[in-house]
Amino acid sequence: MIKDFVTVAGLRTYYWHAGSGPTLLMLHGQLPGSCVAVEWGDQVARFAAAGFSVYAPDIAGFGQTDNPPEHSIETRIAHARAFANHFEFTRYSIWGSSMGTYMGCAMALADPRVDKLIIMPSTLLPPPLPGAPMSSAPPPGSVGELVMSYTPSLDNARDVLNRVLINPAARNDARVKLFLENSNGKNIAAEQGRRAAGRPTPLHPELHRLKNRSLLLWGADDPNSVPERALLLQRAIPGAEFHVLPNCGHWPQQDQPDRTFDLVRAFLQT
Repeated sequence: MIKDFVTVAGLRTYYWHAGSGPTLLMLHGQLPGSCVAVEWGDQVARFAAAGFSVYAPDIAGFGQTDNPPEHSIETRIAHARAFANHFEFTRYSIWGSSMGTYMGCAMALADPRVDKLIIMPSTLLPPPLPGAPMSSAPPPGSVGELVMSYTPSLDNARDVLNRVLINPAARNDARVKLFLENSNGKNIAAEQGRRAAGRPTPLHPELHRLKNRSLLLWGADDPNSVPERALLLQRAIPGAEFHVLPNCGHWPQQDQPDRTFDLVRAFLQT
């Protein structure tokens, strides 16, 4: 396993790499403490052992990667594209977690090198439910609402992960501490910058243009993005497969790591 830094798009970027074979790019979400270690963890080594060349960076402004000069989603997508270009990916699949799914779909729409897409729970990517009010603010009780007032502390980090994860084993003290560490220091300013940048432009009207084989993997118990919205997303993406996992929240790769591994590996190998 390589855990190292590389400079892409002018930013010192931390990343994990392991394995050889078809290239798989893992993109984490945008909670204040999100990073490769918190969201992907053991899945990097598991997929490397399964025959994939896995790359998982800390996205711009997260984890140990430098803060960008501005914090729009477009800047983060450009940084991820620069990462793929730096390592000269000729063909690669993207596995997104939360906001990483938005980034992955946006990259696939613009980059013909993208092969398959694995799309997990996202509050922003799916179309809104019919009759739901349009709002730029996160819904009451959601993790998005909690994040809007987040300040780094052990209790606050635990509260966020309790909204994201269902499996008590996944909400362990080590992950809480790691989340706290990665929401502190220079990442406080990055989180403030993302709040100021506001929510990205909805992408779902463009998803009909995707030509990639796509797997939607959703948690049945995710209070932040209910499976009913994922069904609308599945209808928006031509030919997409859709699996709902029981006893699973916003991060299937951590709540149901074994079942997630089995489903994603089979999808990527076919």
